Amino acid sequence: MDGSIVAFKDYLQLEKNYSPLTVKAYIKDITVFFQFINSSYGSQTYKELSYAQIRTWIVSQVDTGISNRSINRKVSSLNSFFKYLIKIEDLKDNPLAKHKSLKTSKKLQIPFTQEEVVKAIDFVDGETEFEALRNRLIVELFYSTGIRRIELINIKLKDFNSSNKTLKVLGKRNKERIIPLIPSVIKSYENYKLVRSDLSIIKDEDFLFLTSKGKKVYETLIYRLINTFFTKVSVKQKTSPHILRHSFATHLLNEGANLNAVKELLGHSSLASTQVYLHNNIKELTKVYKNAHPRSNKK
Repeated sequence: MDGSIVAFKDYLQLEKNYSPLTVKAYIKDITVFFQFINSSYGSQTYKELSYAQIRTWIVSQVDTGISNRSINRKVSSLNSFFKYLIKIEDLKDNPLAKHKSLKTSKKLQIPFTQEEVVKAIDFVDGETEFEALRNRLIVELFYSTGIRRIELINIKLKDFNSSNKTLKVLGKRNKERIIPLIPSVIKSYENYKLVRSDLSIIKDEDFLFLTSKGKKVYETLIYRLINTFFTKVSVKQKTSPHILRHSFATHLLNEGANLNAVKELLGHSSLASTQVYLHNNIKELTKVYKNAHPRSNKK
């Protein structure tokens, strides 16, 4: 790996506090880009790059059939790298300075209904009592807190406070937040904790969620778990942990929750990210508006 890319990797990890998965994605995008450039134009440094060459790579990405959203993400990784090089004065001008992102269609994230979530929680099962209780807690925790998949995976036993009924979550860029817990989650936690302590081997003892072999759970396991249970109770095409996070926010706003409060619970850095849930919930907002405004026709 080129020395500048290694230095950029350290910068993302140590200064920007990006997650290992995010750093891995950035480095992969940049490495694959330079492999294309070297194979197409011969070996050259980033200082010799022109926008025309980058444009050729973008066109090649379009030809592969991947979405414009994915291409924009790859270009964003490259743009961050160039900005870093300018920051450390290793590059004078950014070849992507005048680049405009490819147009993307906004995907409407359709949340689960409250009925679907209840059915999924009731449906949750496992090959053993340990797995069944663990899986139930995972589903309940996703829906009652709106945490991200990686945040759930990294929860430690010490982060769960039964007496205060709170959970400490380590979010993006190592930003901590405290989330209140509802009684049903506390009960599921206590039930799971009992069977967890009965595991014959516990290798990752600090972490709350473990596999039956005593190891920390991993991303594909969590995705497969959520997808399996919600496919049984919902006809929606997307049944991922992120849709549960989306459902959490949407259902709170449906019940009149304050937008700033939802922002804090989700761990968003700005209201702009949280407002997406308002836009996707326009039908409910229209209904509330018509019922509440004194000049609306309520007949």
